[in-house]
Amino acid sequence: MCKITYFVQPCPTCGRKLQVKVEYLGLEVSCQHCGAKFTSQDPTILAAPIVNPIEDALHRADAYLGKGMPTSHFPATFGTN
Repeated sequence: MCKITYFVQPCPTCGRKLQVKVEYLGLEVSCQHCGAKFTSQDPTILAAPIVNPIEDALHRADAYLGKGMPTSHFPATFGTN
């Protein structure tokens, strides 16, 4: 019988710790708790710095809320409708 190996990775959206199978390393997975999708990565390797933290935060919030807005389709100005 084959033993399955897991690593623990926090969800980048809700922060809960997830057990991810090693064979899913580098693939898109979804959080069982909030449903956010993200790429699994080795927790021992430091993540690359975020290029645009504001846009990253907006996409994470949209993923958490289930909206999943497409990249760069935000309105040019806010509050004008």
